[in-house]
Order: sequence, then structure tokens, then C-alpha cells
Amino acid sequence: MLNSSRFATRIPPGSLLFAPMEGITDEPYRMAIQEAFPEWSYLSTDFLRLPTQGEYSEKKVLQHFGLHCYSNEKIRKKTGYQILTTAHANTAPHIRKIEKLGFDHLDINLGCPSKKVNSHKGGAYLLDDLDSLKKVLKDIRDNFSGLFTAKIRIGYRNDQKFYDILKLLEDEGVEAVTLHGRTRDQMYEGRADWSYIKEAVKNLSIPLIGNGDCWSLLDIERMFEETGCHGIMLGRGALKTPWMATLYEEHRDRLYAVNEESLLFERKNYLDYYFHLLERNYRKINLDDDQLLRRFKAFSRYLFDDYDKGNELRSQFLRSRTLEEFKEKLGKLK
Repeated sequence: MLNSSRFATRIPPGSLLFAPMEGITDEPYRMAIQEAFPEWSYLSTDFLRLPTQGEYSEKKVLQHFGLHCYSNEKIRKKTGYQILTTAHANTAPHIRKIEKLGFDHLDINLGCPSKKVNSHKGGAYLLDDLDSLKKVLKDIRDNFSGLFTAKIRIGYRNDQKFYDILKLLEDEGVEAVTLHGRTRDQMYEGRADWSYIKEAVKNLSIPLIGNGDCWSLLDIERMFEETGCHGIMLGRGALKTPWMATLYEEHRDRLYAVNEESLLFERKNYLDYYFHLLERNYRKINLDDDQLLRRFKAFSRYLFDDYDKGNELRSQFLRSRTLEEFKEKLGKLK
């Protein structure tokens, strides 16, 4: 087993991590977040799905990460490379290619609840097939000398293999685990159960990152206090408040005295800057107005939850027929 202290060196205790999200955290999006809200300790690519036949070119592997991020050492050291694979995928040659290109942090997605992904025996499915999971982990660890982490749920159908999963991950050389407090079958229903995060912290000798239903500054503080986790990864909460790490850095010494109305007032300025940088970055890769509008709508799913009549407001933005109409509505927000 490799020394997991290099994870803590890269991502110190108390860190906030911006979650990898399919269709969201591509290079232009990550560059906008990095510029606007550098207080996030760490970001990640969305997953690269490894094929069962053939091999991706080095160019494709690089493009998934992003050539600008790759060429900037500071950004590269702050960005994880996530993959999704299966026991029958052509894993080993791709891992060797990733290593050869100089990527030194690889994360495996073992939490994806997608029916399509699971039907191909990837993502969260592997939490129910530990023999296949062991093969996948070995394929990666035997061919990768860098930092190796895993993002998981508490199980597939249920939690019966929870402790076995944790032990297997650590035994096979995983150096840190991000745990979402739901099974795959729970999808995103109900509340994430943070007691599993606390149990994982107690049962692992490697760092544990908590994940699930951190929507506010107080949620972040509670997760740290209740679970003892090394850090917290935000997914939907980060889409709702992309500047959450900035707020946490500014207010962490007086969280219980923060006026929520004042934070809502600040939201308008943050939104303007957020969409400005997103448009600038996506224009650089030649997205047209219609493509940008689709992106903006995808990013808006949780953005307006804090507003009065947030659902109605979100619907208005999602009904925008043009990019200009979307931006006009943004300009009228208070």
C-alpha cells in the first residue's frame, strides 16, 4: 500500500473540492471556476469512459483534461483526472498512457448511478461486484504510480457490502475515498446519510472526503463536525452556489453569525461574473449562441433555489429562446 500522506499534502484537511460532473466540468467550465472562485481547493474533470475495444489516442486523453490546464502546472496540480471503466474495458493501456503523459492524480468513478453506465457494469454497479471491482483496481494500481483515489456511494442496491468495499479499496492501494451518503438505488432521493461518512472515517486509515447534501455554509460546518471527514466535495451544492468556497473562506470564523439575506444580496454580483466568465471561455472554443444557451440552461438547475419563487424564476430562465433573452433576464435579477 502506498503512503496516503501525499493526498493530504496536495489536498489539506478542511479543503472544499468541486465535484466532477458529467457534461459540466469540462475545461472551459473549470477555467471559469478557477478564475472566479480560486478558493476551491481542488477541481476535477468529468469522467473519461474507457472503451472495451481499441485505445484512445494521446490527443484525446489530453483533450479530455484540456490543453490549457495541462500546460499550466499550477492548474494541473489542482485538478484530478477522473475515469470510468469496467472489468472488461481496455483499462491497463489507457492507464499507462495517462501515466506517460504526466498526470499524477487519477480518480475512478464508482458512484455514477446512470442506468446506461450500470447496465454496462460500470460506475456504482462495481460496488455490488467486488471481484470485478478488485480487477479494475488492480488494473489501475499496477499501471499507475501517481495518486489514486476513488469516488463511491455506500452501496448499489443496499449497504450490505459497505465495509467490504472500504477494505477492498484500501487493500488495493486507493489513497483516499470520496463517499456520497446514498446507495445507487436511492439516486438523489431523501437526504444523504452522513453517518456512513463518519463510519468510513473510523474504518479507514486513508483520508475520507464527505459528499452529499451540503447546500449551505452551515451544512459544510455540520458535516465537518459530525463526521470528522478530511474534506468535503460539493456537486449539486456547487452548482447552486459556485462561489461557496469563496463564502466559506470569507466567513468560516463566524459562520453562525452570517446573515443569509446579505448572502442573497451578494448572489446577483456573483451570478453576473460567473456567466460573464463562462461565456468568455466557451467563446474561445467557438460555441455559438445556441450552444451557449443550452450550456447556460444546464448550469441553471439549482442556481435560483435561494430566491423567493425560485422554481418559477428557474422556469423563466429555462424558457429563454435566445441567449440574449437569457442575459436580459439575468440583468433584471435583484
